[in-house]
Amino acid sequence: MRLLTLNRPESFNSLNVELKEALLAALRDAAADDAVRAVVITGAGKAFCAGQDLKEHIELLSSGSDMPLRTVEEHYNPITKAVANMPKPVIAAVNGTAAGAGAAIAYASDLRIAQTGAKFLMAFANVGLSTDSGASWTLPRLIGYGRAMEMMLLAQPVEADEALRIGMVNQVVEDARATAEELASRMATGPTFAYARIKETMRAAASEGLDEALAVEAGAQNEAGGTADHKEAVASFVEKRDPRFTGR
Repeated sequence: MRLLTLNRPESFNSLNVELKEALLAALRDAAADDAVRAVVITGAGKAFCAGQDLKEHIELLSSGSDMPLRTVEEHYNPITKAVANMPKPVIAAVNGTAAGAGAAIAYASDLRIAQTGAKFLMAFANVGLSTDSGASWTLPRLIGYGRAMEMMLLAQPVEADEALRIGMVNQVVEDARATAEELASRMATGPTFAYARIKETMRAAASEGLDEALAVEAGAQNEAGGTADHKEAVASFVEKRDPRFTGR
């Protein structure tokens, strides 16, 4: 299990260029490392992630830099893809406020563990911007089009208990990081290849028709059926023992 901590607590872990580049590199490294079989993303201090660092954003705009116009394609889109396409489970431990792109990172994760007192805010409209970081795709698939549109247009925070009620998060706990790490450690001993194929089929089903989804399922199942983990799971069932998965 690998823990990735957004570590700018003095600015509520807002995303400046340095942090965006560091997060993207860390996500790609975790994806490529076979020894890492589950990932937890959390924030240092009292917040998960406040989204874009607006102070840096204003400074860059004032200096005439084109980075504010490039950051979606250079940073946010790749980060979202790295989280969603990670070939192993990704758990967001939302330890406090998650806003804008920060909330979108949680939405792109496979599971979301929210801490009591955490809240989610889609504040793009408040700063005269549209959505980014895949929120327009991920959020409606979690809570439905109507509720997602309400969050986007009205920019009103959703508290942890309400997030649980509407399906935005999977659990609300006193210590999000501890719970997420325990869950990730357990999943890190699971059938990693099968987890990756499950993620693949779920993404396909979210955007394709039935025929296409069935085709993706068939291919993924054929691949998973040839793994050592599948053979081990069948053998352990017959032998009435716990399976010993290797992730292959």
